[in-house]
Amino acid sequence: MGRNAATDAVPTGEATRAVHAGLPEAEPYREPLPGPVLAAHYHLPGDPAGAPYAYGRDSNPTWTALERALAELEDPSGDARAVVFGSGMAAISAALLSLTGPGDTVILPADGYNLLQRVRERLEAGGVRVLTVPTPGPEALRVVESATGLRMLWLETPSNPGLDVCDVRELAAAAHARGALVAVDNTLATPLGQRPLELGADLSVASGTKALNGHGDVLLGYVAARDASVVERVVGWRKIVGAIPGPVEAWLVHRGLATLELRTSRQQGNALAVAEALLDEAATRGDVTGVRYPGLPGDPAHDLAARQMRRFGCVIGFTLPDRGFAERFLGASRIVEEATSFGGVRSTAERRGRWTTPDGASADAVAEGFVRMSMGVEDPADLVADVRRALEVARRGA
Repeated sequence: MGRNAATDAVPTGEATRAVHAGLPEAEPYREPLPGPVLAAHYHLPGDPAGAPYAYGRDSNPTWTALERALAELEDPSGDARAVVFGSGMAAISAALLSLTGPGDTVILPADGYNLLQRVRERLEAGGVRVLTVPTPGPEALRVVESATGLRMLWLETPSNPGLDVCDVRELAAAAHARGALVAVDNTLATPLGQRPLELGADLSVASGTKALNGHGDVLLGYVAARDASVVERVVGWRKIVGAIPGPVEAWLVHRGLATLELRTSRQQGNALAVAEALLDEAATRGDVTGVRYPGLPGDPAHDLAARQMRRFGCVIGFTLPDRGFAERFLGASRIVEEATSFGGVRSTAERRGRWTTPDGASADAVAEGFVRMSMGVEDPADLVADVRRALEVARRGA
């Protein structure tokens, strides 16, 4: 961590790292986190080769500070480098499209974020063979071990929105034995909840729009990797496509990192409290089913999640009887806002079945009454009471 580099002992606790990540060396009378650099070009005399900042699409000091911070969080050993993008999908697209080509095979999660299907179409149009496997269970390992020409295994753990978990260490070892790269979408876990590079992955990819920023006012994404050749290809893609973040957005995300540990700790506690309340509703009323949260001891993903995650995130999934019931429930809430996305300080929820493919099917292959809920940092008792009250209102309208 920059500010503490000159001290004899550098603190390594998660909260301390998040607060100080990417900050410059302390200078007398200077701000600890410099403001955003608003520049399309820089003074550039002579030969530009090796210049750290030459043009605004290539680099920016505000990006550099955030990238340093993200690399520290994803890989405290100091071996990784992070590359920031204008959105999480820009980062995902860069990782998949810059590192694969005609004749390669890529494995994607069948139950991952729904826009992966659009990326799949681009990959296949470019001559890449795409296989899909569900996140939980042994099928992924069988497919990895039998796939020909495997170039990349893409994992999403926990998956969005199903909240299933896969064994990153096991799958990474199998993919590496076949010469393939392994990428993990770490959006839901955050680097405080899970560090994919330490679990054997080659790339950790995430949307900074969610918990990293945490306030619902910024779009940003990043890719972190240890292999310099992988990083350079991703950087080259960003330059060519121009999928860059604004300096103000990068600065806001960096500022948000200081409270990341506080926020995720509170969110995890809230998620567990609400998930337990939903289990109670399921047991006593029967109209709440399929409650999922990796932090619940009885959750199908819990044992594996506990082995490879340090926090279980802020997202809960559950199913209500039908579309109408779910919409009444969401409309009756007074604290939990109806919105897409997750990871913010304000609790949100949505009926995921409202997002459909062109043929009218659910984009996430979920039931009509499936609700994805993201817990914020409100008082847990208030959230539990709000959820219980909204369920009662929804029942009365049935």
